[in-house]
Amino acid sequence: MRYALGVEYDGSEFKGWQQLGESGCASVQATLQDALSSVADAPISVVCAGRTDAGVHGECQVVHFDTEVSRAPRGWVLGTTTRLPPSVCVRWCVPVVDAFHARFSARARRYRYRILNRQVRPALYRQTLSWERRALDADAMHRAGQALLGENDFSAFRSAQCEALHARRELQAISVRRLGEVVEVEVQANAFLHHMVRNIVGSLLMVGAGEKPEGWIGEVLARRDRNQAGPTAPAQGLVFVGPLYPEHWHLPAEVTL
Repeated sequence: MRYALGVEYDGSEFKGWQQLGESGCASVQATLQDALSSVADAPISVVCAGRTDAGVHGECQVVHFDTEVSRAPRGWVLGTTTRLPPSVCVRWCVPVVDAFHARFSARARRYRYRILNRQVRPALYRQTLSWERRALDADAMHRAGQALLGENDFSAFRSAQCEALHARRELQAISVRRLGEVVEVEVQANAFLHHMVRNIVGSLLMVGAGEKPEGWIGEVLARRDRNQAGPTAPAQGLVFVGPLYPEHWHLPAEVTL
């Protein structure tokens, strides 16, 4: 039997999503697998929709796993969450057909990056907010970001450690808006490169602060040179909102196109 889960997590205390051998570093994947295996009383491995880095959070990460153990969806949700640390929970569980794949069945992925824009650093919500003391022009950042829309080579915004075979991705939507003292960047693409969102945000911050003109973002994209783009924004402001799937998989509305 194959199940899909919606998983929420605060990535602050983890070394990222992916389990890396026997290093002993806490990963969300290993923590979730341990809890699921305890409920099943048998080893369980999960496959995720999109890996997140150390310090990055997940609002609705989707995973799938296979097991011969029969449990009601409610049992998987409550039993697993009971065995997880306070920073991780399972939001829902849906039985799916064997053809469903958390990664390969997804048609889009969404991220949100939030920046506290004031003179004083945050005390509350500091685990989920980045901080920029310089005044930011969110409207200028939004206009600049539109140059990234469409299918492009995003080499200028990928990390040196990126293992993707190529840098072409389709950026389907990008928006920047101000909500009081918080500037929020939302992006959606068919897939993302390593550090792609954080590198885009780091470049948009330079536009928002007046260091670069709005047209500079498009120029950086065209040059395909990481050294020409802005710095990598801190991890704690980034949340993987979740993937999106076609309706025929019958998953909850929050992850359905």
